[in-house]
Amino acid sequence: MEQRLGEVAGIAHAVVGAGRPLVYVTGWLSHLQLSWEGAERAFYEALGRGRRLVRYDRAGCGLSPATGGPASLRSELDQLAAVASTLDEPFDLMGTSMGAPVAVAWAARHPATVRRLVLYGGWAHGAELSPPPVRDHVLGLIDAHWGLGSEVLTDLFAPDADPATRAEAARYQRACSPAATARELLELSYSLDVRADLGRVRAPTLVIHRRGDRAAPVAQAEALAAGIDGAELALLTGRSHLPYAGDREELVRRIRRFLGLPLGRRQGLTARQREVAALVSAGCTNREIAERLGIDERSAEGHVERILVRLGFRSRARIAAWYAAEVGCFPA
Repeated sequence: MEQRLGEVAGIAHAVVGAGRPLVYVTGWLSHLQLSWEGAERAFYEALGRGRRLVRYDRAGCGLSPATGGPASLRSELDQLAAVASTLDEPFDLMGTSMGAPVAVAWAARHPATVRRLVLYGGWAHGAELSPPPVRDHVLGLIDAHWGLGSEVLTDLFAPDADPATRAEAARYQRACSPAATARELLELSYSLDVRADLGRVRAPTLVIHRRGDRAAPVAQAEALAAGIDGAELALLTGRSHLPYAGDREELVRRIRRFLGLPLGRRQGLTARQREVAALVSAGCTNREIAERLGIDERSAEGHVERILVRLGFRSRARIAAWYAAEVGCFPA
């Protein structure tokens, strides 16, 4: 898939694929280009097959400049409205984490625009995410030391990831946004309250959540599903709040089924992906793969993630076993 970047009303957006639009409202921080070059890309490619996947960076994040105005639910809806104005038909809408209450508010207030609604890792009442002293501590940590703050939050968002992956996720957060914007948006997350909007959502809705998510308690998923008439609640195993971490394959499968998309078969690998698979089977780390192929480490990580999605595997060991079976032996 090729990503096509654009801009509307100061909001950077990206489109991949073709077909009925699926608008994706991201969580807290994002960067359209860096996410497409790294581990997230495999998730978006798997999610968007057979759809025109539309993502955007909210103001002050990634490729979208800051507007100077305060972060608020109103500003979030205005940004989503700008992106929606580029579409010429009703769309499926997916909100993850902080994007989920934003998607709820949009679906309640613009029912004619939304065909189906997917809410992952979200909440109805941000004040119930954690006790006030904990919220104040995290916000203060971002103020005082964005580097340490990003590492603490990464441990919360992806507790099952290995140390190298967590370190990269923390660096990614810092590349997405300066500390002041990160703090403001996280504070907004805690203040979002869409309980009054739930009863006005008319689109068929899937609420999907990992049972062990520590960033967004599962009780909030239950509140979303209970408040939206006819909503389907799907609780998955795992602790990762980040949608592309943990058991991504099952998450994508549930979402695609709800949207009426084929689950698809395992895809073949590109020539470059076969090179990477060979090096994985030889026991190379992402850094070693990058050095051997003359690419950066983040790109190597992205190649490995896309191989996992294409082959339907969950571990590097499965890639190695697959490659050995393909060529008959392990490479020297």
